[in-house]
Amino acid sequence: KFSKHGCSPPVTMSLDEDTRWLEWVTKQFESIAGEDKEIDLEEFKTALKVKESFFAERFFALFDSDGSSTISLDELLKALDLLIHGSETDKLKFLFQVYDVDEQHTAAAVCLLGLLWLAGSGSIDPDELRTVLKSCLRESAISLPEEKLDDLTMALFESADKDNSGSITFEELKAELETFPEVMENLTISAANWLKPPDLEQKRRQAPRYLTPAYWHNNSRKLLFLCVYACLSLLLFTGAMLQNHHGGAWYMVAKGCGQCLNFNCTFVMVLMLRRCLTWLRATWVVRVLPLDQNVLLHQIVGYAILCYTVLHTTAHVINFERTDYRLWEYLLTTRPGIGWVKGTASVTGVVLQVMICLMVLCSSTFVRRSGHFEVFYWSHLSYVWVWSLLVVHCANFWKWFVVPGLLFILEKIVGIAVSHMGGLYIVEVNLLPSKVTHLVIKRPQFFHFKPGDYIYINIPDIAKYEWHPFTISSAPEQSDTLWLHIRSMGQWTNRLFEYFRQPESPAISEEFSEWPQNQVKIKVNHNKNRQGCCYVDGPYGTPTRQIFASEHAVLIGAGIGITPFASILQSIMYRRRKQNCPNCNYSWCENIKDSEMKLRKVDFIWINRDQKSFEWFVSLLTKLEMDQADEEPEGRFLEMHMYMTSALSKNDMKAIGLQMALDLLAKKEKRDSITGLRTRTQPGRPEWGKVFQKVSEEKKGKVHVFYCGSPALAKVIKAQCEHFGFNFYKENF
Repeated sequence: KFSKHGCSPPVTMSLDEDTRWLEWVTKQFESIAGEDKEIDLEEFKTALKVKESFFAERFFALFDSDGSSTISLDELLKALDLLIHGSETDKLKFLFQVYDVDEQHTAAAVCLLGLLWLAGSGSIDPDELRTVLKSCLRESAISLPEEKLDDLTMALFESADKDNSGSITFEELKAELETFPEVMENLTISAANWLKPPDLEQKRRQAPRYLTPAYWHNNSRKLLFLCVYACLSLLLFTGAMLQNHHGGAWYMVAKGCGQCLNFNCTFVMVLMLRRCLTWLRATWVVRVLPLDQNVLLHQIVGYAILCYTVLHTTAHVINFERTDYRLWEYLLTTRPGIGWVKGTASVTGVVLQVMICLMVLCSSTFVRRSGHFEVFYWSHLSYVWVWSLLVVHCANFWKWFVVPGLLFILEKIVGIAVSHMGGLYIVEVNLLPSKVTHLVIKRPQFFHFKPGDYIYINIPDIAKYEWHPFTISSAPEQSDTLWLHIRSMGQWTNRLFEYFRQPESPAISEEFSEWPQNQVKIKVNHNKNRQGCCYVDGPYGTPTRQIFASEHAVLIGAGIGITPFASILQSIMYRRRKQNCPNCNYSWCENIKDSEMKLRKVDFIWINRDQKSFEWFVSLLTKLEMDQADEEPEGRFLEMHMYMTSALSKNDMKAIGLQMALDLLAKKEKRDSITGLRTRTQPGRPEWGKVFQKVSEEKKGKVHVFYCGSPALAKVIKAQCEHFGFNFYKENF
């Protein structure tokens, strides 16, 4: 099949798969090449999605074997065959040619498949290596000082230049690469991934994970709860229908839905009684009821209310044919006399239908995650009017509402009283990279919380009546202040950042910059006209309260999702006392006597998109590293794993040299060049299968995985947890 193109098909492919692969490559080529059936340099850059023209030009010259300044399909297939199926030596020679910057490419000299040496120096000197590493840094969106770039260059050059000749030959580069086995295993470039065969295995779908025993085991409490909820709803619906069988089928449906609405419109409130749920988390009930998923259940009940409402209204509209009124009179006037309060059932029903539809629409993920949180916030406050109208609309609703309603009112009264007790004010504000606002709030004496808890905060200077939830990022053992780290993602959070960024803000009494330069520390004036005043409602519990009852905890934070774990990690280290031997350098840690503390191992994984985001908590993580013992009998108690997704992974040829240099310099300086931590920052995204396999092999006890971050990543991690039998908890409020 491939003989006419001068290359052989992948050995693992059948003839049918071989044909599909060729069709795939040809289709991709034609979509980019256009009518001339050739790919020029600009089309090549676009196809590879290469940020730096350096790599695009180097790769393009090597692909263009005839020196025509364009790449044909035949040339592309030959190059891909080498890069995907060639030997390690073939790929290394290709890499060497990329790094040998001063080579002069001519049509006669360049022959990729034959691997003839290019006309040039045939060696790599420090200046060439520095040029390559600088392009690698830009391609990976890493910013380092020029001095650090020089250190990286010399670290890699000195390690590879075995004979101290002042240049690196191919044999020396090959010997250096062989000391990095993971590089040799994955040597490839973006082009190989760009036009690789479609993953046919993905098309062979496995059984849905919802049908696996692991899913049922890990979600047993939620599934049992939903079964009870469904059975109760069916019982209420059936009972109401039987009691009203005399009114006809649609009348029975309307009454059945109405009875379910009586229950659901009160139960949806019970699921958000945060103080009661926080109290229940400290009891045995947490082992029976899915308290950690109250928000998910609240959303499910909300959608159920919408469905019951639409069906209830539809059934009554169909029943309208049995009356002597016109449709508009039946729905929009009190003439039919339906309802126990002056015949207002029809009118209030229409208003309720509109309000419930708007509440559900404004609660959608699209609205909440697209910077319009205030739309969700203010539309959700209409629940007061919904309950009021339900009391008027239905004669029996108040019987369902009275007890939960009293609890709800009591919670609100307690919340208002607690939030206005004591003099809470913002002491200091740090403006961090990526528009993150770090608030330092004076902590009142009566305020007690657990690691990972969250609060609602109101800052009158920003918005007088708005309350927003944020996780506390300081430890409970820190008695004088509370920390909040708030990323600007919506209207309120953006106003908060801009308010303190303006030097003329009346709340600012002193402003100064400190290292790193893109962080600004601000002292807040709270003594005049109540500037810097704030109100706090909470604290409220989250699933992370169970961390100290775990044996092996895996904490995964994505971006600003590190905030609950910042509190947890600090609290853990407060509970572990570091001891040093007076006669030698040996140090160890022992747990302070604590009945709650069962932890034997903690793995902390932090995934960030860019380099600047690590600066949010780099000082805290540095302190945690220093507080750990240098040697522990059972291994490190706390292991950190940092991932930077914008950086090219180690299996990308454009990043191989940089990652090798970063590894070598980190070993030499005992510090990562990107974050300054001892922990080496890994490029790309974690391979969750390998990560959890390693955790499973450590056998430190039952594994509990705690996650805070994007919902999309949560699904991936949860599926892996189910596969390995780990308990999964997602921060959600």
